Amino acid sequence: MKYRSCPTLLLSALLSTVLAAPAAWASVYELPTDGSPVVGADSSVKSAYEDTLTDIAHRYSLGYYEIIRANPSVDVWLPGAGKDIVLPGRRILPPGPRTGIVVNLPEHRLYYYPQPHGGEKPVVITYPVSIGKMDWRTPLGATDVIAKIRNPAWYPPESIRKEHAANGDPLPKVVGPGPDNPLGDFALRLEAGHGEYMIHGTNNPTAVGMSVTHGCIRMYPEDVAALFAIVPVGTKVRLINEPVKVSWVAGELLLEAHPPVDEEGQSVEPDLQLLSAKLHQALGDSSAAIRWDLARATLQAANGIPTVVGVAADNPDAAPAPQASTASAAPRSR
Repeated sequence: MKYRSCPTLLLSALLSTVLAAPAAWASVYELPTDGSPVVGADSSVKSAYEDTLTDIAHRYSLGYYEIIRANPSVDVWLPGAGKDIVLPGRRILPPGPRTGIVVNLPEHRLYYYPQPHGGEKPVVITYPVSIGKMDWRTPLGATDVIAKIRNPAWYPPESIRKEHAANGDPLPKVVGPGPDNPLGDFALRLEAGHGEYMIHGTNNPTAVGMSVTHGCIRMYPEDVAALFAIVPVGTKVRLINEPVKVSWVAGELLLEAHPPVDEEGQSVEPDLQLLSAKLHQALGDSSAAIRWDLARATLQAANGIPTVVGVAADNPDAAPAPQASTASAAPRSR
């Protein structure tokens, strides 16, 4: 189910509205009571004549690369009327504590775990984001939300002003609120050990889901407005780099792969040996019947869609797919 939020709603009203909505298009999910890290479901929508894939991505709170990788045969700018567009909505939650904000850079996606109050059920709220590019790196590690700023002014660092001046596009020392401000209308200021960074809006929504920013984390304007309304100052934030996520669900092994992000914040071609090693690490001592050809194809495609690549060896209800082999870890790529 999909939810477009209003920044004036309280969390309880937000959740009741979301959970009463139709079952497709969600950006808010109840956390499974059995502890499973898998939430949501994929869905699809028919394109209209005037649509672009970026229009559809924005409409359903998906990122640029996210929707393109899920629809590799569809033209980005001219999909045409009546095309079935896949809306990837099934996700394996990032590893680690389900608290505060987690940004997984290879996914270009933010997860927020609000603290439930009273009888509220624990949920996760997730949004697409843009991350830092080139030498303007979005830093990894733990930090905090140290301030919330409405209608922020942008003070371009001297290095960015020099870059723009060299390109014939000089910047003023201060860019006030308004349509020319790349920070949008809302910003959450983060503090890292070597500087300050922000989660903020944008005046260029088409680029959400790319590696295009100067180190900060951009969101769709309505998404950051919703997040701004419910995130308290002091919220813990973790920035992680996990291109491969693995989960067992009902005796089946799900593999979700994204293009790795290099140290400059850029998505790079999947390294099968590296990703296979991560799959090996995630499996640990689990005994499973794995279809390695499908696992490798999933790692190579890196389209972010969770795919069943094996079954638990002791699962009597799920027969392994053809060409499967029983092992406790992924074999190294040859």
